[in-house]
Amino acid sequence: MKRSLLTALACTGILTLATSGAAATVRPESAPRSEAAARTEAILRTGAATCDSKPPDQPLATGLSTIKQAYDCIFTGFYGRERLDHRAVLAAGFAGLTEELNRRGADRPDATMPPLTGNPTTDLVAFAAVYERVVADLPDDAALRQAVAGATIKGMVGSLHDNHSQWRRRAQLPGKPGDVYGLGFTTSPGYSITYRAPQKAVAPLFVNTVQGGPAAAARIRPGEIVQSVNGAPVFVDGVLSSGAMNLLNPEYSGDRPDPVRLALRDPSTGRVRKTTLRPKVFTPTTRPVTARLLDGDVAAIKLANFQPGTADQALAAIAELRADKKPRGLILDLRGTNGGSPAEVVKLLSSFVHGKVHSYDCAPDDTCTPNRTDDAVPLLGLPLAVLIDGICASACDAFSLAIKDLKVGPLIGARTSGMVSGSARMFALDDGSTLSLPAAYQVGANRELINGIGVAPDHYLPLTAKDLREGHDPAMAKALSLLSAAR
Repeated sequence: MKRSLLTALACTGILTLATSGAAATVRPESAPRSEAAARTEAILRTGAATCDSKPPDQPLATGLSTIKQAYDCIFTGFYGRERLDHRAVLAAGFAGLTEELNRRGADRPDATMPPLTGNPTTDLVAFAAVYERVVADLPDDAALRQAVAGATIKGMVGSLHDNHSQWRRRAQLPGKPGDVYGLGFTTSPGYSITYRAPQKAVAPLFVNTVQGGPAAAARIRPGEIVQSVNGAPVFVDGVLSSGAMNLLNPEYSGDRPDPVRLALRDPSTGRVRKTTLRPKVFTPTTRPVTARLLDGDVAAIKLANFQPGTADQALAAIAELRADKKPRGLILDLRGTNGGSPAEVVKLLSSFVHGKVHSYDCAPDDTCTPNRTDDAVPLLGLPLAVLIDGICASACDAFSLAIKDLKVGPLIGARTSGMVSGSARMFALDDGSTLSLPAAYQVGANRELINGIGVAPDHYLPLTAKDLREGHDPAMAKALSLLSAAR
């Protein structure tokens, strides 16, 4: 009977030390030992006892120990681990390795996937031995070695087909806390769609917000349509180009800080202009939470994300508006809002409704744990309307679904992204990179699955590039109308 990979690795000492305190020896059951094989075994044997580790002070080169650590994490922390075939994960990692070698003109005749026996222990060692041999014979190029190691991990993680499973390596950047690195603007569709589900993106690609930095200096304006990046179209056969989006989002993609050439079209006039931006570190001019009064007595709160502290900032902004005038309603604008902390979702949601189950976290056997509102949070007692769009992802997906299922208020705009497989735990790897893996999958209060599907609005009024460029907002107007009718 086939054992689970976790059990097999634990028994053989790959994940843990032997009970005597000495490290278990891991070696293929056949094939003579060599110096390279011994070195490979040593890396596997001396890897972290668990997949998590203390991050180094500075990022280190990604190598076999990091690959092994990520592999262990998948079979320790991923909610679907019991259904995974370790051979498929290893094969996906090797495919990532060879694709990167080929892309860089460094493919090798001996870069061939070793035969896999079905035994998790020997298969891991065989994979590692070939990896070490291939990498040892590569040119002495740190960037090349880093790229193939990263591609190997990304291949393994990609085999999970899960939008909250991600390996990320971010460089140490100069600047002060709160600074960011990039071109200084966000787009609709957003980058989360690109690496998770590019087929969901709908043309055109346009500037959503200008955060500052290079984009502000070049006078990039919300609503401008990105026609091309470095001369290449952003949509190819109706599918958003990952290459173009990587260039627009170097803070996530890790691409080199080369200048990016843009062709931008004004949707109002049809005029096309060209500009070149170079990624840099800058202080954003946008804020996590903004508040204003509309029509004199409707509070409008816009959230950039659900990061820690966002709910308190939003509630404080509402209290400040109420100190001057009693609002007759509240519009919560979640358009362009990406993910964040489940705790922030619960806190903000609980200011509108008490005594409810708002979602469930489920194990692979469909055993589900209810997530409840926090009834210690004071209720606001305000009629609510929520604006959503296709960038609203993860925590924003979850919040929007709870609002709809619990009938707290109408959703207005466009369907959310559906990027909400489950709340992810972040593991620190030995090179300073991180691996995010959800320990459970999430369903709504009515036990419906929205991952990959999204949350449909009650009133479909998407914000177009032309609307944004000309200052029109049909969804906001609809929210004001509904709140007026509710008086």
